[in-house]
Amino acid sequence: MKHEQHAEINKSGTLLDRELSQLAFNRRVMAQAEDRSIPLLERLRYLCIMSSNMDEFFEVRVASLLAAGHAGGELADHPALVATLARISNECHQLVQHQYEILNTEVLPQLRAKGVHLLRHNDRNEAQRAWVRAYFDREVRPLLTPIGLDPAHPFPQVVNKSLNFIVSLSGKDAFGRGTAIAIVKAPRVLPRVIRLPDELSGGGVAVCLLSSIIHAHISDLFAGREVIAYSQFRVTRDSDLWVDEDEVKNLRQALKGELVGRQFGTSVRLEVAKNCPPELSQFLLDQFNLDQSRLYCVNGPVNLVRLTELIEHVQQPALRFAPFFPGVPQKSAVADLFGALKKHDILLHHPFQSFQTVIDFIRSAAYDPAVVAIKQTIYRTGMNSDLMESLIAAARMGKEVTVIVELMARFDEEANINWADKLEQAGAQVVYGVVGLKTHAKVALVIRREEGALRFYAHLGTGNYHPTTTKLYTDFGLLTSRQELAVEVNEVFIHLTSLTKPHNLSHLWLAPFGLQSEIIKAIRNEAKIARAGRPGRIIVKVNALVDESVIRALYAASNDGVKIDLIVRGACTLKPGVAGLSANIRVRSIIGRFLEHSRIYYFRNDLEHDVYLASADWMSRNLFRRVEVAFPVLDRALKRRVIAEGLNPYLKDNSNAWELESSGHYTRRKPRARQPHFSAQQHLMHTLGMPNTGAPD
Repeated sequence: MKHEQHAEINKSGTLLDRELSQLAFNRRVMAQAEDRSIPLLERLRYLCIMSSNMDEFFEVRVASLLAAGHAGGELADHPALVATLARISNECHQLVQHQYEILNTEVLPQLRAKGVHLLRHNDRNEAQRAWVRAYFDREVRPLLTPIGLDPAHPFPQVVNKSLNFIVSLSGKDAFGRGTAIAIVKAPRVLPRVIRLPDELSGGGVAVCLLSSIIHAHISDLFAGREVIAYSQFRVTRDSDLWVDEDEVKNLRQALKGELVGRQFGTSVRLEVAKNCPPELSQFLLDQFNLDQSRLYCVNGPVNLVRLTELIEHVQQPALRFAPFFPGVPQKSAVADLFGALKKHDILLHHPFQSFQTVIDFIRSAAYDPAVVAIKQTIYRTGMNSDLMESLIAAARMGKEVTVIVELMARFDEEANINWADKLEQAGAQVVYGVVGLKTHAKVALVIRREEGALRFYAHLGTGNYHPTTTKLYTDFGLLTSRQELAVEVNEVFIHLTSLTKPHNLSHLWLAPFGLQSEIIKAIRNEAKIARAGRPGRIIVKVNALVDESVIRALYAASNDGVKIDLIVRGACTLKPGVAGLSANIRVRSIIGRFLEHSRIYYFRNDLEHDVYLASADWMSRNLFRRVEVAFPVLDRALKRRVIAEGLNPYLKDNSNAWELESSGHYTRRKPRARQPHFSAQQHLMHTLGMPNTGAPD
């Protein structure tokens, strides 16, 4: 089946709508859930991923648009913004409706055929109902606190994205009053997916949702009253944290307070069950100050993200991707990593190659008596991290450990605050980046004393130092002892800690100072080469492309004859293939087993083949509101590797690629007649991973 996705064009006709382009990415994710060549549990996982993406879209993008509309007046005072929100709402409703159709008509029925049963109340037999009743009485009911609404019990605070129930009651309460509405909050400490005993599962796996169990017994909570109607509901809130960094004296303490407030930000979306009576959904809309366009009536659980718990209950290998084991580069499989780095740089391509080499780099530094200092940036690292434990150990052993922790890393603030506390207690110097700018660069530096002099070793990457995402995201990392690079990495750390201007950097491109200008200079250089009659070539792989200045430079280069290929996973507002504007530009997106995350900038530059790896996407926020680093790959053999692994396979892909047309549509690529299927990710799994592992995307 040929899928097409549309992103609306702006009035000028030269750019695509950013929000609709981001939603088109979610359509491409959802298409994975429709792909019958993908194992069933993985198809379910893609539906869950899409729900998580949509949550963040509402929490951040929609919330910011609504906040902008209400700033200094009413939303109605901004007709253009109202029209944009209407287009977004229409697209979101279509996406969600289709998502639940896939769940209910394809994924769940096919899972049932494989012995995996998600049991609603009507699906359960007598023995299963008895077990569920006992579970409700034992585990659920004691934790429930129904709230009947009256002047003494006003509508309660509802936590962001929490599961709740609204209940309509007849008759009078125990005090003779006609309280008609009650709210029941689902206990957050209970799992959302409950597995029934094997003897009740018919030889397969049977699970119930917590919402279904509460639904089935909700009348038990209101003795003497008749439950007329009820529905589960979930409200999504503005979750962008904000603190006045010019006013607060301690950013960490201020953020701790804001994290609590995030749960009760401005409401932006209400989800209810499809059979929720209109009067109850309207009551909820009024409570959350939302209009009908923010209401989503769904045919199933209001939070599909929670179905990831179902996936973990099922152990059938045939329903999952085959296990993949990343390879270990031969040059990094050595006892003396620092000795190896003196001889050659090491390029790592995750997750096809193991992240363990990076962990070993920091761990070796922590316990190496010749190492005197370790410096590292932390954007996302998770609750459990061998890297962070190594830094703590190094600090306790008296080494100079400096860690730049980004406290404002969205949705990772709490984990980062906790690590910052532990690092400081161990004696490390913890810095929170630059006020007003997120430190998004991924760099680490080790300083050793060798033969009476200091020698620098560096790791620079495109992805986070996070143990989970390194297995799921595609990223590049470079380990080097080239002093010309490592010394500049140290200058970046001095800049971030001292807040002084960085010294002139000859190799690194640093945002917010010169990254955008360097990118545009490189683009214009290719244009100059093309105007002189020589081949101009640009290939870029990023997660998003929305910076207008960069897009204008790409348009101009296209008109000068530069051949440009852009591999953009998510939002792209550049409009390709338009005569007189972008005829020489092609845009494609790759959606596969792993999340494409690496950022690669390639400029042919008269056969110099300049290759930069970076932490930055081509977005204004990355180029001007974050600290980002783009770094060159100087070793010619490693340049060839980046091109051969990070670019060429993705341009060849005809299985997981979507091409953006000048009309604004994304069309899925298919092999031409007699052309074999080719998946970039599958190719890299086979060529870089351990032998005889991997499965088709």
